[in-house]
Amino acid sequence: MILLQRQQNIVRFIEQYLEDLLEIKKSMKLATRVSQVTPSITLIISAKAKAMQASGLDVVNFTAGEPDFDTPDEIKEAAKKALDQGKTKYGPTAGEPRLREAIAEKFKRDNQLDYKSENIIVTNGGKHSLFNLMLAAIEAGDEVIIPSPYWLSYPEMVIIAGGKPVIVPTTAENNYKITPAQLTSAITPATKLFILNSPSNPTGSVYSKAELEELAKVIIEHDIYVVSDEIYEKILYEGTEHISIATLGEEIFSRSIISNGFAKSYAMTGWRVGYIAASLEIIKAMTTIQSHSTSNICTFAQYGAIAALESPKDFAASMMSAFTERRKAMLEGLKSIPSITATRPGGAFYIFLDVQATGLNSLSFCKELLERQQVAAIPGGAFGADNCVRLSYTTDLASVEKGMERLAKFVNSL
Repeated sequence: MILLQRQQNIVRFIEQYLEDLLEIKKSMKLATRVSQVTPSITLIISAKAKAMQASGLDVVNFTAGEPDFDTPDEIKEAAKKALDQGKTKYGPTAGEPRLREAIAEKFKRDNQLDYKSENIIVTNGGKHSLFNLMLAAIEAGDEVIIPSPYWLSYPEMVIIAGGKPVIVPTTAENNYKITPAQLTSAITPATKLFILNSPSNPTGSVYSKAELEELAKVIIEHDIYVVSDEIYEKILYEGTEHISIATLGEEIFSRSIISNGFAKSYAMTGWRVGYIAASLEIIKAMTTIQSHSTSNICTFAQYGAIAALESPKDFAASMMSAFTERRKAMLEGLKSIPSITATRPGGAFYIFLDVQATGLNSLSFCKELLERQQVAAIPGGAFGADNCVRLSYTTDLASVEKGMERLAKFVNSL
């Protein structure tokens, strides 16, 4: 009896403790930065589409920003081998030395860029590399120029770091690419960084060498830095060439920061392995920050990344035939929908639609498209272009064709 009473007292104590803890959490004042940051709309809509699919609905999902292919076996086997060899302990904060060396070799081989391994830091995905960079380089009052449409996390990272995003709208007439005149006009004494993304998410636009040379002149003249997000560098169409802005001379090289990763070209989105190449000063600063956040990158995952870089196989090529076919089907499907237009993407795996002629903003368009035709797309408002919608063709060809038929039916019903 006494034992039972003691147990009941313990239960009541725990219950009261949990209630008190809940009240403390309710009254906790969150940091102001939280209210300044917008949750990722792409993840929210993608989650809703997956929930609808799980409930039995036939949903065509055009939201995903990841290849629908499995990671190549050679890469997976390397990670398995690393596990068997006990590669499960803490590793160097900046990344496994062999991986940093392989990345440096990749830069020489693929991009004609002479980075040493000490100029490279490995991060928990490409997004993490950019996040760490903002924390290392941006402080209160610093301005960061971001062409619009942009990948939705760019401005949020700047805000979290205490900086000010300066958004420069681009136009479909110029394939959504910023011009030298626009860049010059946006620069102020507070400008510290310019974000360049080629091939682009969400538009698929790719800057030519001539266009990059003109932008480089502006960057050098005004003595600012450029971070070049090159995560889609291997996903290109119709002979389009990827050029890294850092290759255009010593002056622009010294002002360039290159962000990349394994997610898109190697179908390794869930592995979370990315990297940045920059000056030793920047890498040391990022390493310090990373040492107090994640300590290091998943050790055995890095051995998969080493295999990806050291293999003679072109893993991206195995996906490109499917992407090319789906891209063609999507562009053909759009021809039958006269009230919406799209630029022809030179890279990545997205098509950016201008839907303003429908009379709907991007969120309303996507909401109604999902509810009425079970087609999931991402509102362009998330990318700074509320008259547009992003479609991803990282799904099978049959789904692309079915989705385009439903899209045409939806737009024609408006």
